[in-house]
Amino acid sequence: MTSVTDVEQLLDELLRREGGYVDDPRDAGGETHWGITIGVARADGYSGPMRDLPRERAKAIYRKRYWTRPNFDAVARLSPTIAAELFDTGVNMGPSVPSAWLQRWLNVLNRGGRDYRDMAIDGAIGPMTLSCLQTFLQIRGDLGEVVLLRGLNCSQGHRYLELAEARPANEAFLFGWMNGRVD
Repeated sequence: MTSVTDVEQLLDELLRREGGYVDDPRDAGGETHWGITIGVARADGYSGPMRDLPRERAKAIYRKRYWTRPNFDAVARLSPTIAAELFDTGVNMGPSVPSAWLQRWLNVLNRGGRDYRDMAIDGAIGPMTLSCLQTFLQIRGDLGEVVLLRGLNCSQGHRYLELAEARPANEAFLFGWMNGRVD
């Protein structure tokens, strides 16, 4: 399990997995360095050549855009494992995607509203999502965390399958997307 203070470890593992500069014409994201697309780098104010994107700048982008802003740091205070999964998926698909999956899974795991009430699926982790997660974990314990993680992984795998089926060029990336995901 990853502790709240291990965000730096998550970042280091991510950068190791993503590697250096890539400009694969099959990749709809265009040029990347450390896994940061040119669009994300430009949105963050980086204007230099992607080949020169500093490692520490990439880490700062990931930390801000994919950890703090989507509130995964708050999730980590309740479940470092779930937060690590949300972070990993959010980097690949945007943070609102796994956030919405978390909300959906929590809604269907609340035993028909007996444990806590359903929440709106808005892809934003706020007080309601955190409260539902906290109650779910208190009631279901360690096994609940494992089941929730499995659900999130199922959703992630299904989305990767859909992306590869919808755009044949993505088949080149499917194996890598599935390999090394948080278990």
